[in-house]
Amino acid sequence: MSVERRPRVIVVSGPSGAGKGTLIQEVRSRLPDLAVAVSATTRPRRPGERDGREYYFLTPDEFERRVAAGDFLEWVTYAGRRYGTLRSEVERILAAGSSVVLEIELRGARAVRAALPDCVAVFIRPPRLEDLAERLTERGTESPEEVAARLAESAVEMQAEGEFDHVVINDEVARAAEALTRIVDEATRVPEASHG
Repeated sequence: MSVERRPRVIVVSGPSGAGKGTLIQEVRSRLPDLAVAVSATTRPRRPGERDGREYYFLTPDEFERRVAAGDFLEWVTYAGRRYGTLRSEVERILAAGSSVVLEIELRGARAVRAALPDCVAVFIRPPRLEDLAERLTERGTESPEEVAARLAESAVEMQAEGEFDHVVINDEVARAAEALTRIVDEATRVPEASHG
């Protein structure tokens, strides 16, 4: 017997390098109906990235026009680049009957919570700030200056975990993915009593 689900917006936030993307991939392998909203950004494409898959890549002018038109649920400037979640992307997924996960940073998470109070907000954190430095350096996608900027931002972000409905400590991927899966499953599952 399949589980009945209701479409929800799941906000996943936390410092850069905390493993949000990895955990979301794990959850989606267990809950395949969960969709990820593709964000828009002004940052350049990295090798192998495709428009509409990793991000919607917009020029700064395009991004500004869409902000002025009210097309974004949230948007921020982060480490010198702009990122945002298009309302149309979230509405399209919910209208199709799927829950949607938004992987966004703290200010974006706050904006979405203000706009969609029914969302479920989950904060992903590393056991220690030092773990972030190692992960960001190993990733090799940012310059030492960008890593330093992200770490400074992360120290501030970790103080905000109390604002979230749930906190998952990513000390071990399998355990953290199981915890996040349980949160999403409970948030989207229609209670048995409400069936008929």
